[in-house]
Amino acid sequence: MAHIRGCNIPENLYYWPEKHVWARPEEDGTVTVGITDVAQNMARGIINAMPKGVGKKVKRGRSLGTLESGKWVGPVTSPVTGEIVAVNEEAVANPKLINDDPYGKGWFARIRPDNWEAEKAQMVTGPEGVERYAQFLSQEGIGCEE
Repeated sequence: MAHIRGCNIPENLYYWPEKHVWARPEEDGTVTVGITDVAQNMARGIINAMPKGVGKKVKRGRSLGTLESGKWVGPVTSPVTGEIVAVNEEAVANPKLINDDPYGKGWFARIRPDNWEAEKAQMVTGPEGVERYAQFLSQEGIGCEE
């Protein structure tokens, strides 16, 4: 896992740096989506996680649901177009999981993408993804508390 400006950025995920979301393809063809360490640090203590329901269609660049913290309410942007097949009920019941483990137990939703091959090409991953996210954080002056 890379550490950039105090933020954890795993190399094995796909990122949309400007939206602070990650995607991880699963063996069953679905894609697990969540917010990055950067996003959870900016939001601070998340008090409410409200993903859209299972069966809902979502479009890339549109809201997958909403997160609320003491200082912010905003959307989790979907990095792919498809159908929601699962939401993280554990994180809905205990939103602090998103702060504590954004890449593990704090995932947000799982989507069956319409065209993963095309959409993953619009994200960044691996060492190149980490570098591009690092550049974005530097340009925006964003970092995580250590």
